[in-house]
Amino acid sequence: MTKIYLDHIAATPLGDGVFEAMKPYFGEFFGNAQSLHTAGQLALQAVEEAREKVAALIGASSEEVFFTASGSEANNFALKGMARANASRGRRIVLSAVEHQSVLQSAKSLEKLGFTTATVPVDRFGGIDPDDVRKALTPDTALVSVMTANSEVGTIEPVSEISRICRESGVPFHTDAAAAAGNIPLEVRALGVDALTLAADQFYGPKGAAALFVRKGVRLLPLIDGGIQENGRRGGTENVPAIVGMGKAAELAAAGIAARMESAATRRDRLVRGLLDRVEHAIFTGDPKNRLPHHASFCIEFIEGEAMLLHLDMKGIAASSGSACTSKALKASHVLLAMGVDHALAQGSLVFSLLDATTEADIDYVLDAFPPIVDRLRRMSPLYTEYLKENKR
Repeated sequence: MTKIYLDHIAATPLGDGVFEAMKPYFGEFFGNAQSLHTAGQLALQAVEEAREKVAALIGASSEEVFFTASGSEANNFALKGMARANASRGRRIVLSAVEHQSVLQSAKSLEKLGFTTATVPVDRFGGIDPDDVRKALTPDTALVSVMTANSEVGTIEPVSEISRICRESGVPFHTDAAAAAGNIPLEVRALGVDALTLAADQFYGPKGAAALFVRKGVRLLPLIDGGIQENGRRGGTENVPAIVGMGKAAELAAAGIAARMESAATRRDRLVRGLLDRVEHAIFTGDPKNRLPHHASFCIEFIEGEAMLLHLDMKGIAASSGSACTSKALKASHVLLAMGVDHALAQGSLVFSLLDATTEADIDYVLDAFPPIVDRLRRMSPLYTEYLKENKR
């Protein structure tokens, strides 16, 4: 059976040479990076070399990069660590309505400690107006967190403008760049952010490796206590093979990002045009231009996303509906609802996210296979039957 993987936003395969870079640290160089003997120091050297490569991907200094086990952990680290460290300033947190669940749930946890949350709305494309962030700031605002790009609809947010507003008010600013880092150019100095999340499995690195950039001088309390690792900010034995893999993936991403973006955008646009031409009542979601280059998202009227995913999988096509953290929840995406999408329509969310290896032939296969799936599901849909009756078709 043909196998076409179009779920980049959930996970990517390892890039060329990544596993090879990791392998020695499962066996020959297995030492604990905190040990003083030679085996430990070789592991520590590998961790620090990886830290330099990850820092180079985002234009940071290596001492500003702290490794975590996932993007969700990094977001928890940023929200909880920065908010608690700045509690003397105030207990108000400002977020966008379309943040990842790891940010939203971190804020809810902080509310139990006496913090309050203000939510900034988005437009119909999922975009944030920086002036809305400005209006949400008060003297007691301890932290602002707005993502760099949305994994569900692909929209890229005006992070540098928001960070400038935060700097003017002296408010720390974090951005969740997990969907963006390694896929579009990011330079933390130009962005002006105080903290930034990135995850290896979004740019052809291993699962179980992520990082939080924290600008030098920014206050941050540990999320995981009990160890001296990561300069005392994150306890726990380092996952040396995964960290090495993340470093290698970051090195590869930095070297080829411009060409990858251009190629991905060309193939994505072909997929979008083809699907909209061939499927009636298909709505393209997210910003049509200011979006991740590999990302195509839709709402397909009258049918549910989960049904589409199962039928696509039977054709050998892997896609997603909503984010990887909500796709099994059997409920409408909070991102689409925040954009003003009707609840029933939001149930028909579908996301294709291309890999570097996605070919023109792969896109042709999807465009041929998908319309019959839609037709089959709509014939079983009471919503579509009612629509046909109302429109006398």
